[in-house]
Amino acid sequence: MIHAKSLALIELRGLELKVHIGTKTPEDIKSDIHLLDLTLGVALGQVLILEDGMEHVFDYDPLIVEIEKLSSDGTYDTQERLATRIAHLCASQRGVRTIEICLKNYLKRGAGSSVGIRLRLDETDTAKLLA
Repeated sequence: MIHAKSLALIELRGLELKVHIGTKTPEDIKSDIHLLDLTLGVALGQVLILEDGMEHVFDYDPLIVEIEKLSSDGTYDTQERLATRIAHLCASQRGVRTIEICLKNYLKRGAGSSVGIRLRLDETDTAKLLA
């Protein structure tokens, strides 16, 4: 028997975003790389399927296109604002129950160093984004 709280996870790792965050000089912007890791909890029936076909699963391609649009539609002062907009977008997708967003800024000058934020929303908090 499957537990009522069981979820399937859709994972996206290392999506490079073309985004300008903060008050940086043009030289700084060119040296920064912003990467998104995203995990969405969806109903088991969107991953554990009996028949093959896109109509049975979560289609993440349109979501990626929309995330890329959000990240390139202007300058953000903070990573938090972009993460908030991505969370709202994800919550609006059919079947999304939980959301985890990790947005990192990898600095080329920092040999593997990064700074970022992580946002985890359970089913209750995800539903509140739609209210």
